[in-house]
Amino acid sequence: MSSASLKRFYKKLPVWIVEDHHHVVSHIYRAIASRHLPLKDIKMIHLDSHPDLLIPVNMPADVVFDKERLFSELSIENWIIPMVYAGHVSCVAWLHPYWAQQITEGEHRVTVGKDSSTTTIRITSTDNYFLSDGLYVCEEQLEDSKPLRLNVVKVNPVEQSHGSSKGEKTKTDPERRLVKRARTESSKDEGNGSTESSSGARHTQSGESSNGEEKQSSNGAAARLQDDAVDGDEGSTSYVVERLTSFVSETDPYVLDIDLDFFSCKNPFKELYTEEEYSILKELYSFRGPTLNTEEEIEVCVDRRVRQLEDLEAAFADLLEDDGEDTVTRWARNLGMSSLAPLVSSLKARNPSPDYEMVHQAGLTCDSAELPHHISTDDEIDRLITAMGLFLKALPPPTLVTMSRSSLDEYCPVEQVDSVQSRVLAALQGLYGDLDVHKDYENSPTAAQD
Repeated sequence: MSSASLKRFYKKLPVWIVEDHHHVVSHIYRAIASRHLPLKDIKMIHLDSHPDLLIPVNMPADVVFDKERLFSELSIENWIIPMVYAGHVSCVAWLHPYWAQQITEGEHRVTVGKDSSTTTIRITSTDNYFLSDGLYVCEEQLEDSKPLRLNVVKVNPVEQSHGSSKGEKTKTDPERRLVKRARTESSKDEGNGSTESSSGARHTQSGESSNGEEKQSSNGAAARLQDDAVDGDEGSTSYVVERLTSFVSETDPYVLDIDLDFFSCKNPFKELYTEEEYSILKELYSFRGPTLNTEEEIEVCVDRRVRQLEDLEAAFADLLEDDGEDTVTRWARNLGMSSLAPLVSSLKARNPSPDYEMVHQAGLTCDSAELPHHISTDDEIDRLITAMGLFLKALPPPTLVTMSRSSLDEYCPVEQVDSVQSRVLAALQGLYGDLDVHKDYENSPTAAQD
C-alpha cells in the first residue's frame, strides 16, 4: 500500500493554540502519528518575529528519538531544528516582519546532524545567527545528517489604498488579481484553466467585482499597489508569493505556524534592566564574527565564542552563590569581562538579590543582533494580517495550523494578544472556512495559576 493511500484528512482545519511556542511540537507529532502529516519531509511556513531555529546546546542528539524527554528539553527558541534532525521536517520558510532581521534574507541550503565529537545536534550554516551560539560544525564532522532548506522571507504590511474610505485597510481587486496571477504563472498547468478551477474557492471573495468593475478598478492600480510596484521588492506581496509558491506545491502537506508576536513584538528584557545595564550586557556578550569565510577562521571563531559563553555562564552561576566583592573582582579580571563589576553594582542597587540566571539569559540575546522590539499600532496589525491573507490565498490550504500566543513572557504585548488572536482566527476562517480551534493554552498549568 502506498504512503499516499495511507494519508488521512481532517474534516475541518485544526488550529492548535498554545502559550509557549515549543508546545506546538506535541501537536505536530500527534498529527504525524495519526497519519494526517507524513513521517518525514514535512514543510513548515513559520510566521514569527524570532526564527526559533537555535538548538538545545548540550542536549544529546539521540534525545529526539525519546518523545517525552525531547518535549521536556525544548524551549521557545530551539524547537524546530530537533524535528529536522529527527527527519520529520526538511523545509522551513521563516516569514519575518520587517523589524526582525536575525538571519540573512534568501534561501539557505544547510545540513543538520550529530556532532561526532560531542554527540549534540549541530548545523553547517555560517550565518551569524548560528555562529554566535557556537552551533556550527563542518559537514564532515556530522553523523546521521539531514538536509534543511531554509527560506528567509520578509513580509511588509500592505499599503493603504490611495483614495480609500476611512478605516479601509484591506486591498481590493487589483491585489486579488496580483495573487491569482502569481499563482497561475507558477503553475505547471498554466494556460489550461486547471489552476483557477482547483484554487478558485480559496480566491473567491463575497462581493468581488464584475469584469467591468475590475477593468475600471485597474486604472491607477500601480499607485494603489505601491508596495508591489517593483517586481521582487523585498517584503511585497508579489515577493512573498513568488518565494512561497516555489516552496510549496499544490500537493505538499505543510504546517502553517503562527506566533502572534509576528504582528506586534516586545523585547521584555528592555523593561527588566536599565539602559546602562543593557548596554553593559551587549558589551559582555558581544560577538565578533569571522572576517574571512575560511573554514579555519570559522572554526576559530566558534571555539572562541563557545569559551566566551561558557565563562559568562560560569561567572553568573558563581554570582548566584556569592556576589560579594571578591567573586566579582575575580571574574572581572577575565579578558572582556571588566564591565561585570559596574553591572553587578547597578543590579544590586535596585535589588539586593538579583536573578543572575535571568541576567545571563538576557545577555544571550545581546550577541550579533538585539531581540526585535516593535509594538505595532492596531492599523499596522490589520495591515500585516491583510498581507498574511494575501499570500496564503496563493497557496493550498495547510494540513495543520499551530499558533503561539507568547504573551506570558510578553514577547507579544499582553494588552494586544487577545485582539490579535481573534483577528488572525477571523482571517484564517475567511480563507479556509470553519476551523477546529483548540485553545490548548487554557488547559495549561500556567494558565490555571494565572
